[in-house]
Amino acid sequence: MPTLTAEHLIELLTRYVTDTGTSVDLLLVSALALHAYGLPDRATRDVGAELEGPLTPLMDYLTTQKIPADLTQNFSGWSVVAMPPGYRDRAMDLVNQPPLRVRALSPVDFVIAKLRRGTELDLDDALLVARRHGLSPDAIRASAHAALAASPQDTALFLFQKTVDLFCKSLLSPNG
Repeated sequence: MPTLTAEHLIELLTRYVTDTGTSVDLLLVSALALHAYGLPDRATRDVGAELEGPLTPLMDYLTTQKIPADLTQNFSGWSVVAMPPGYRDRAMDLVNQPPLRVRALSPVDFVIAKLRRGTELDLDDALLVARRHGLSPDAIRASAHAALAASPQDTALFLFQKTVDLFCKSLLSPNG
């Protein structure tokens, strides 16, 4: 399966909206968002995104194009730790030409999304974005605090806070 780029996805979505007459409002929340942050070297083969509207038609289309996709109507619900309130409003437009809109999480929201999951690759991606965009530990902690305040009480919140703390320390480390 070939590597997927944000540009290729936008071409496919343009064809989809033209062929079907369906509007698409897609918020990239995974590795494809890295391309929007000026980090095009991160390879991915799938789409992770929040979609406004019905999921099945677009999922079916992407499947016919041999592109695995994790689509949701509520990305915040992918974890016990909520996304910081307002993450949709802070998203950056990549394409905004109705009926097609493609956005990416803001850099700080992307970092929080990656810290919510916390795999080694996620932490590497978060570090790349934080450094590329000059995100301070204070900005990340403030965003994490907003996410925690919007989350239901759960022991996972303690683990997320530990991940945030360790991440912020690594951000300050020249070798981190």
